[in-house]
Amino acid sequence: MPDPTPRIDTTPLRIALIANRRFPVREPFAGGLEAHTWQLATGLRRFGHHVTVFAGAGSDSRLDARRFGGGEPVLSAAARADVSAAPEEAMADHHAYLSTMLDLAADRGRTYDVVHNSSIHHLPLAMAPAVRAAQVTTLHTPPTPWMEMAVRTSPDPLPVRFCAVSRHTAEAWRPTLAADVVTNAVDLDRWPVGPGGEDAVWSGRIVPEKGLHVAIDACRAAGVHLRIAGPRHDPGYWDDEIAPRLGPGVEWVGHLAQRELAALVGRSGVAVVSPLWDEPFGLVALEALACGTPVAALGRGGLVEILDATCSRLADGVDDLADAVTAARRLDRAAARTRAERIGSVDRMVGEYVRTYRELLAAA
Repeated sequence: MPDPTPRIDTTPLRIALIANRRFPVREPFAGGLEAHTWQLATGLRRFGHHVTVFAGAGSDSRLDARRFGGGEPVLSAAARADVSAAPEEAMADHHAYLSTMLDLAADRGRTYDVVHNSSIHHLPLAMAPAVRAAQVTTLHTPPTPWMEMAVRTSPDPLPVRFCAVSRHTAEAWRPTLAADVVTNAVDLDRWPVGPGGEDAVWSGRIVPEKGLHVAIDACRAAGVHLRIAGPRHDPGYWDDEIAPRLGPGVEWVGHLAQRELAALVGRSGVAVVSPLWDEPFGLVALEALACGTPVAALGRGGLVEILDATCSRLADGVDDLADAVTAARRLDRAAARTRAERIGSVDRMVGEYVRTYRELLAAA
């Protein structure tokens, strides 16, 4: 009789992971996209898969990352004098993704079983029909004009399986494409439960859409000391909105490496998340929950899919965020950790992506 036990394919896969070129994939991470890419690459390797990460210069040497193809573009003096030329950084992005995709197309599936695009550039989509390997693209943002055009203008459906980081993000893309939902995750061992404390913490990229100035005002109104950790990506925003608000009760502690950031979050009484746009996911909230730190947040986008009443308080607008800060500090830290364990395990995320890879390869 045939064996009724289903056989699980455990063959190691050869995966090319295309990262965002703008920032290196290394600590301290420039943002959630870089943290996610590092976590996915290391998680896949831990499960025995062979991963090549195409990433920006200076990425973590433990990833054995490859530079994007083509090197830096070399322009003549006449070309640089063209007043209609795009900014050099945009041209460098275009050159890097174009060269890499041409290399993957020429490889014809000999080196990689799967190409997983985790960038937010349009060329990995526009050139997908030229690549023979199975292809997955993770949608980390709402639709952007160039990415949407790459999908809509293709004469045939792109040979790409799309995954979105939240139901909200999948719904935003629905007029253009259908996407599975594979939510982001954190390594729960690297974000251990901390003792808590009286103070609030805010972490992330310091840019206008993250709304740090709102978090500062809310914590001041609530009478709660706030510590800020993150890179100052927008000098104008920092000078106009953040620097004048620093002082008694509000301090910026710098751009911290993961271990230092986890310690800071773990000894805080509440994490404040204050997006002024619809967050595609909201990784900082999941990191806080893993540390046992409840969250007070503006409920925007995919962020609300991470949080529930056991571990957070949501504010409908900036006026009641101070009340949410006060209320969230009283929530049970064990419940916050439990929520992270239930929804945010990196093993769960890696397993879902590997299942997607194998489904594509089986269909091919």
